[in-house]
Amino acid sequence: MADVLHDRGQRAAGARDFGSNLDQHLHVALGPARGRMQGSTLGLREFVSDAWSWLNYKPMMTTASTGLPHRALAPAARPGWLPPEDTRRLAAYKILAAYDSNQAGELAVLTGNEAGGERREFGDAAAFVNTTLAHLLGKTQQIVAPGAEHAGGEEPPPDAVAAAQVQQRLRDWAEKELLPLRMQAAERKAVLLGDAVYLLAWDPDKARVRLRTIDPGFYFPVLDEDADPCDYPSKVHLAWDIPEDPARGTKARVRRITYELGPIFAASRSTGEGRRDLVSDGSGGWLLEQGDALHPETGRIERTYPWTDRPTGVTCYLTDAEWDLDDLRLGQLLDDLPVEKARFKTRADGEVLDRLDLRIDFLPIVHLTNSVSDGEHFGQSALAPVMQALDELAESDTDSARASATTGAPIIGLAGVRTEVDRVTGRPRPLAVEPGTVFQLGDGGRMDVLDTSAQLAELRARVEEVRERAAVNARLPAVSLGTVDPSRVPSGYALQLSLGPLDSLVESMRLARAHKYALLLRFVQRLHQAGHAEGWPAVATTPVRLVFGPHTPTDRSAVLDEVVRAVGAGVLSLETGVRMLQEAGYPIDDARAEIKRIVTGKAADTAMGPVSPPPAESSPASTS
Repeated sequence: MADVLHDRGQRAAGARDFGSNLDQHLHVALGPARGRMQGSTLGLREFVSDAWSWLNYKPMMTTASTGLPHRALAPAARPGWLPPEDTRRLAAYKILAAYDSNQAGELAVLTGNEAGGERREFGDAAAFVNTTLAHLLGKTQQIVAPGAEHAGGEEPPPDAVAAAQVQQRLRDWAEKELLPLRMQAAERKAVLLGDAVYLLAWDPDKARVRLRTIDPGFYFPVLDEDADPCDYPSKVHLAWDIPEDPARGTKARVRRITYELGPIFAASRSTGEGRRDLVSDGSGGWLLEQGDALHPETGRIERTYPWTDRPTGVTCYLTDAEWDLDDLRLGQLLDDLPVEKARFKTRADGEVLDRLDLRIDFLPIVHLTNSVSDGEHFGQSALAPVMQALDELAESDTDSARASATTGAPIIGLAGVRTEVDRVTGRPRPLAVEPGTVFQLGDGGRMDVLDTSAQLAELRARVEEVRERAAVNARLPAVSLGTVDPSRVPSGYALQLSLGPLDSLVESMRLARAHKYALLLRFVQRLHQAGHAEGWPAVATTPVRLVFGPHTPTDRSAVLDEVVRAVGAGVLSLETGVRMLQEAGYPIDDARAEIKRIVTGKAADTAMGPVSPPPAESSPASTS
């Protein structure tokens, strides 16, 4: 990297010693909120190192004139509401989406590369994403409350009974809310784009929590400059552009939904002007919401939520509004849009969504990252290490398509043949080569055929070489991509060794998600409690986690034999054995119920006593 910068510095600033004047040539600033390193010098292209630096090799990612992504990638990069620090992230999302849908060539043409129209794309990016997603999710996903398996005994402890009840309620909610399908949609975005967003909301009509997946391009957290980017933000915007519609007479506008934590205020009610105002208590003060308490010495309003017995002065506010883009001035970004120009939305029950108190002390948003955070708030796509390999694959496939055209319809050169002359132009008419065509050649005539089959074979070998290299860098072994004949695997141990990189990849991705899914299930419990749902008492939140099934084939018979031996010898408990069978893929929906059936079956066999074997039949020889 130093050599590259040195060469660029010599071209821009003459033959000066770049190494001895590094501070004069490159100013480096490390932003604590983004972990971003950038520098700019006279005549040098800006050096940027952030979560999307792996796309810097593409000219469309950073234009020379503005230093911003091409307008086709980030149209809102022109003066508007979009924060400048988010333009590269949205541009990266669009590039990744183009690769996933085989539109990278179309995007290249749109950004000025006319040769991109001939690009051949055969779904390699989508294959990598789908394979990674399948191994990440495993065969099953199950909600597990630790300790719930001990609730099936004769005198189960109260904690085990409570855990089992919460586990069953969450599983019922997940079935009604189609959690596996929503996870598929969200996790595919996380694997492809690096980020995914879940949004939770209480639905009083259905009397349950609703779960939605939000495109990460709409997600704009407000991160303090001196805060750790890995911390949970206290303010999040969900925003997007709405194009104008001449048929309906609507202008181009931006919609912004904001969730923000803040101090508790007095009660507010909707007015007829689309706003919310504080409510007077009739004695010169302000009316408090039910359950709130004012501390006169501090002037702070506190509230006790159902999941804790400790009062707090924090609540979450929801604001949903629209602005016409024509009403925005230069410099009015997403976080400081003018309130006087806003048109606030109204909920179905008539509540105006202008800092509406949701009566919860958390943001009902869960941001999922594909990778373990290392100082960045956003994650990294699974395609990040292989983007250039995908380009090389597309170029090789394009060259192969061209070579196959000349191989299937070869170029033929004829000598000593008399061609028919066009009477209008006076030029020889081109010859058409078709099956059964016969050419009459004169003395010394010959026919030469250009054979490009050797080049085609080399190009096909090059494609396989690049694809194998990409699979290695993506930590997706050939056996996981389905390109290896199982009969050629020498042994199961060799297969297990070849899956080592995939195991480490899946473990890392699941580690990045473990806390987020535990947080999501905690929010589901608290929103049910805040909505006073039936069967959800006002108690402390039970820790619950989401367990993914095995991501590789397992030897079920070997696991069963191991469990039988270990449980029979008293080395493992029955609960642990049943859990191992679940992870191996046995159809056990409820470990607690399965343990109860096993214990009941053993008790019944003991009560019946030993069963005598049937008498052996006499053989013909003994009878005679």
